[in-house]
Amino acid sequence: MPILRWIRYTAWTALAVVVFVAAAILLGWWRVDGPGAPGRPVQTAGAPIDVGGPFSLVDHTGRRVTDADFRGKPMLVFFGFTHCPEVCPTTLLDLTNQLKALGPEAERLQVLFITVDPERDTPAQLALYLQSFDPRIVGLSGTVEEVEAAVKAYKAYARKIPTEDSYTMDHTASVYVMDAAGRFRTLIDYHEEAQAAQAKIRLVLK
Repeated sequence: MPILRWIRYTAWTALAVVVFVAAAILLGWWRVDGPGAPGRPVQTAGAPIDVGGPFSLVDHTGRRVTDADFRGKPMLVFFGFTHCPEVCPTTLLDLTNQLKALGPEAERLQVLFITVDPERDTPAQLALYLQSFDPRIVGLSGTVEEVEAAVKAYKAYARKIPTEDSYTMDHTASVYVMDAAGRFRTLIDYHEEAQAAQAKIRLVLK
């Protein structure tokens, strides 16, 4: 390949990579649980991004709560559903282990599990499901409209996928790491190494 053609090819390849990464940040950054094609979250550290915002939901004890009720503590926010076959129980177990690893510092952290399947995930169903994980994890549900508003606020993804006898949900599989003021800091990827995830959590506990 002539040198000028090689340089031109390399430049266009680099430009394509930049465009792809930018598109992933704006449109992707999720991995889904279900028959949809999986993607990979884009992680961001430090720079403020318009992720997160007001919500009004019902926790797994039946209490109406808003985002303001969780201010003052860093938050780990995960979107999922109780009929999830793999991603949700795996992630909630990982978060349980992270809380245990933090020791007393875990009391300074709030973990939220927001359902993307409010039709089936009532507060009572969430309470039953969360018995298998750390009791400090708070489950949140609400009306379809309220849940959709929370998903939209976090730039998350959720979509109902019909199956032969019912349906499943495609959804964002990363954990949002928010600081005590409710500002987005970074993402914990699905199956990210525990040590790397712990470092991201400690980032907002400083």
